[in-house]
Amino acid sequence: MKKSYYQRLAGIGMLLIILFAFQKYRSKEKEDFSDVHFITNNSDALQLAEFDPNELDVKQWQNLGFTERQIATILNYKKVVGGKFLSKEQLKKCFAISSEKFTELAPYILLPENSREAKFTHFKNFEEKSITVSSKFNPDLYTANDWMKMGFSERQAEAIIKYKTYLGGSFVSKEKFKECFIISEENFEKINPYLILPEKTPTNYNKYAKNLSANKNKIQYHPFDPNTLSLEEWKSLGFSDKQAQAIVNYRDRNLRGSFKSIDDIQKCFVISTEKFNEIKSFIRLNPATMANNGISKSETKQQEKTDFSKIDLNIITFKQLLEFGFDEKAAGSMLGFRKKLGGFVNKEQILTTYNIDPELTKKLLSIAQLNTSNVPKYTLLDAPEEWLKNHPYFKYSADKIIFYRLSEKDEKKIWKLFKTKPEYEARMKLYLK
Repeated sequence: MKKSYYQRLAGIGMLLIILFAFQKYRSKEKEDFSDVHFITNNSDALQLAEFDPNELDVKQWQNLGFTERQIATILNYKKVVGGKFLSKEQLKKCFAISSEKFTELAPYILLPENSREAKFTHFKNFEEKSITVSSKFNPDLYTANDWMKMGFSERQAEAIIKYKTYLGGSFVSKEKFKECFIISEENFEKINPYLILPEKTPTNYNKYAKNLSANKNKIQYHPFDPNTLSLEEWKSLGFSDKQAQAIVNYRDRNLRGSFKSIDDIQKCFVISTEKFNEIKSFIRLNPATMANNGISKSETKQQEKTDFSKIDLNIITFKQLLEFGFDEKAAGSMLGFRKKLGGFVNKEQILTTYNIDPELTKKLLSIAQLNTSNVPKYTLLDAPEEWLKNHPYFKYSADKIIFYRLSEKDEKKIWKLFKTKPEYEARMKLYLK
C-alpha cells in the first residue's frame, strides 16, 4: 500500500516538472507586449470636421484617435493603393480601421462612396494653399473669410469657426488653438508667432468659457406677460430653441393655455432657479389669470369658435387644432412636421403626417388656407449644410449634395450624379428655387 502511494506521488512530481519545463519553453516564444497600451475609445471628445484622408499628416491621424501603429499601417496601405485613396470604399478596406471607427468617420470623409462614383464625379482634390501670415492677430476676431484669406479652404475655415464655438466663443490659449483638428502641426508653427493669445490655458478654463458664452449677448429684460409670449419672444429672453418650445408646450398643454400664478412659471423644469430670479421682477401676469377660477382672458377668447376658413395652415396653433377635433398626439405631430419642413408648400404634404386622422385632416384642408410666401427655399448650390442635413426631404441625400457641389456648379448635373428616385427629387424641388 505504501509502495503504491509513493508511486503516485512520484508520478505527480514528474508531471509538474514536465509542465514547468514546457511553460518555460513556451515563454521564450511569447511576443513582448510591454509597449502595448490599450486606448479607451472616447469618440465624444473628438471634434470632427470634414476632411480629405489624403491630406492628413501623422498628427492629424492621431487627433482622430488612431495609434502610431495604426497610422503606420494606414500610410503604408495608402502607398500600396497608389499613393492616394480614391473612395470611401477603398479606405474602408484598410484593416487598421475598424468597422466601428469607419462608421464614425464616414460622414466627414471627402471622398466618393465607391470607385464607380470616383470615375464619374470628376472629383478634384484641391491643393492645399500655402498659409501666409503677415502680422499679429487675435484669432477670436477672425471670420471664415479671414481664415480663407490666410490660405485655408472654405471647409477648413468653417471647421475652425465651429471649433471656436465649441470652446465657448474663444480659442482661450495657444494650447487650445493647437488642438483644432483641422490645423496641422506645420501650419500651427507658421501661425503660432503671430497669435495674440496666452501660451497656456487658464486653470479656471471651464468657468472662463462658460462666462464668455453667457456674457456674449446680454439680455435686455423688459416687463412681459408670460401668457402672451410667442416662441420667438421666449427666445429673446435668452432661452434656447428647445427651452422656449418646452415652455410654450408646458403652458399650452400642461396648464391648458395659461400660467395662473408665478409659481406655475417657477415649476417649469427648463427654467432654472437662477434664470427665474433674473426674470421674476419683470413678469406681469394679467390679474384675471390670478383669479380663483383660474380662467385667463386668452382662454376666454379661445372659448369663442374659430373661423377656420380664415386660418393659415402654416400658422395654425396647437390649441386651434385641438378645437377642430384633433387629439394632442396628432396636433403635435402636424406642428412638429411643419417645423422640420420650415412650412408646408402644398396641402398634400399634411396628409403624410404620422398619427393623424386622414378624414378629419381632409376636412380641415378643404376649409383652411395655405400661405407659402414665408417658406424658406434655396438652390442646391447655396442651401446651408445644416438645413440640408435636418430637412426631412434632403437629409438622406445631404452628404452627396454637399460633396458633388464642391466640384460641380451645374444643378442639372448634380441631380444626375446622385441619382435619386423621381418621387424623392419631386419632393425636394418643392423647397428649391
